[in-house]
This record gives sequence, structure tokens and C-alpha cells, in this order.
Amino acid sequence: MGVLMMIFKILAAIFVFGIIILVHELGHFLMCKLMGVRVNEFAIGMGPKLLSFGKKETAYTLRLFPIGGFCAMEGEDEGAPTPSAIGGNADRAEEDGGEPALPDEEEAPAEPDPRAFPNKKVWRRILIVVAGAAMNLVLGYVLLVAYYGIFTVPDASGKARFSSTIIASLPETAVSYQTGLRPGDEIVKIDGKRTVTDSDIVMIMQSDEDGIMDMTVRRAVDGKKKTVLLKGVQFQLEVGENGKNRLIYDFKVLGIEKTVWSTLVQAGKMEYSVATMIWRSLGDLITGKYGINDLSGPVGTMDIIGDAVAGANTSEGMMTLIMLVVMITVNVGIFNLLPLPALDGGRLIFLLFEGIFRRPVPAKYEGMVHFIGLMLLLLLMVVVTFSDIWKIVAG
Repeated sequence: MGVLMMIFKILAAIFVFGIIILVHELGHFLMCKLMGVRVNEFAIGMGPKLLSFGKKETAYTLRLFPIGGFCAMEGEDEGAPTPSAIGGNADRAEEDGGEPALPDEEEAPAEPDPRAFPNKKVWRRILIVVAGAAMNLVLGYVLLVAYYGIFTVPDASGKARFSSTIIASLPETAVSYQTGLRPGDEIVKIDGKRTVTDSDIVMIMQSDEDGIMDMTVRRAVDGKKKTVLLKGVQFQLEVGENGKNRLIYDFKVLGIEKTVWSTLVQAGKMEYSVATMIWRSLGDLITGKYGINDLSGPVGTMDIIGDAVAGANTSEGMMTLIMLVVMITVNVGIFNLLPLPALDGGRLIFLLFEGIFRRPVPAKYEGMVHFIGLMLLLLLMVVVTFSDIWKIVAG
């Protein structure tokens, strides 16, 4: 049973990541077509080919290792030396024992391929590079629209509503009321962190340790909405099961009636909330708040995805799975735009350099930087994978 479950989780993770990678590479592919760039291969996975089809200019392939994918554009490796570029004719002549062959005087230099990636204008190449991450964000938004459109259930009044950031009720005996908070306040920021959904409020307040925080709210003052900073708003604390202080929420938020427009807006707000949470987590990782042991590598992620897929036979389980896929696809989109070598963000930096200084970085140097970055990313993957395995072994 354990082996079967492990196989199931592996297949589930491959399927989920396969969809996310497919959407990412599809973004690059479609933008290439729109910008007039020839695509030689559209691949899902890395390593040896398992399946290949397509007889025209693009080969569509499935490769052995499901750890990525690529959209091979014409001219991407333009900087690599070719036989003619390193004196192919002369070398062959010398190998035959004759004099080095002279180039044909009538042979004209090859015309630049107008459909090659390097020959397109910088702004077109930038759009191609960012299109993959953009498609990941689009996938996240579409899934959130489906999430709120399908799974938002009616309340006691028979109407489906979304939770907002506006306080609907707050007893006067509550500690937060006595320290400044009021019914009708729209919570805009907590300790300087923006809140656009109720999930933001919960996330930020859960991480608070002393129950005292500064809140920025929009409040009706003399018939007009004004932004008010409330210093030192307090909440009651209780000791949780883990022995740490847990904040008690003493207010309820207002529900917004579900319509087509409010569903689209809520999905946008939630995606912004997810992206903000991921960005903050990256910041916490850089500043040392989180360490390598707090990261989930391929093994840990596979386990989480497998559990989510296994529980997707219920409404609650399907909601969990959709939100997990949203988290992963938005994470992939944001991570790929980081200015790191071997990622789309790293390529974007080189394109911005070319656009500003009107000359590209030599291809061999750019290739070297991306290669080093790829090796470092693979090393990081090995480290977090080992950490995942150690967590399982250690129990």
C-alpha cells in the first residue's frame, strides 16, 4: 500500500507540474508566433526524447525527466561557434593535405534570418521572455475565478457572499474596540503590510506575537471616507496547542454579494494576495527568517500534491487542490521573473542592458552566466531534496 501510494503521489505531482510547465512554455510559444519568431522545438521535460511529432517548422516533444521544459527559438544559440566560424573550409583542406581553401569571392554573406530571436527588436524579445510567467499568472487567475464561481456557498439569507476587509460587527467590550477599532472600518494595512483580502488579515495577524499592532483603516468621518492610522490596536491572546500565543479574532467582516463582476474582482484580489505572500516569503528567506530546512523540495512538494489530489473527491478537497495549484503556478511565475541567471528574469536583465546601452552582451559571456546560474539552481534543488528525504527519515 505504501509503494502504491508513493507511485500515486509521484504521478499526481508529475501531472500537476506538467500542466503548469505546459502553460508556462505555451506562453513563450504563443508570443513567439505573435512576434514572428520561429520555434524549432516545444518540449515538456528535459533529457532524452520519449515522444516527438510535428512535421513543419516546430517539433513537439515529450522528454524523460519531468523537471521543466523549453521553447527552442531560432537563433538562441547564435553565439556558439560553428564549423565555418572557426575556419571549417581551411581545416578540411589542411586535413586533405592541400593548401587552405580560400573563400569564394562570389559568395555573399548570409542574410540575417528575420525570424531568428536575436534579430527581433528588444521590446519584442522582452515580451517573449516575460510571456511564460504571465501565462502562469493567467492560469492562477482563471483557477481562482472557477474557485469562487463554483465553490462559494450561500449564507443563511440564501445569497452567496465573499468575505471582505470591512468590519461588520465588533462588540464594545472587545479589546480591539477599546483600543481604537470600530465597526465599518475597512482594514487597509496592518503593521505597514497591505491587506486586500480577509486572508491577508488572517495571515498577518497569525504571525503577530504580542497582540499589539498598528492598523491603517478607511473610516467614515463627517460623511467622508478618510484614512486613519490606529496606533497600538490590541487583541486578546490565548495559549495554543503548540504552547505559543494565539490571537483571538474579536470582529467579523462584511460579506460582499456574489455577482459576475464581484467574482472577477475577488479572484484578482486573491491572486494579488497570493503573490504578495510569496514575495514576502522570498524576502524572509533572503533576510534569514527562514532557512533551507524550511523549504520544500521536489519530495516534499510531491507529498503535498499527492495528498491534495487524493482528497479531491470532495468539494473541500477540490477547493484545497485548486488553491494549491494556484499557489504553485503563481510561485513559478514570480520565481521565473527573479533576476537570476538561467531564469527568465536573468534573460530579461540582459535584454534591458541591451535596450539601455544599445548593444548586447556577447553571447558567450551571457551563456556562461546562465550556465553557472543553472548549476547553482540544480545544486539548490539537490540540497532541498536531501533535506526533504532527511525529514522523512527522521520522522
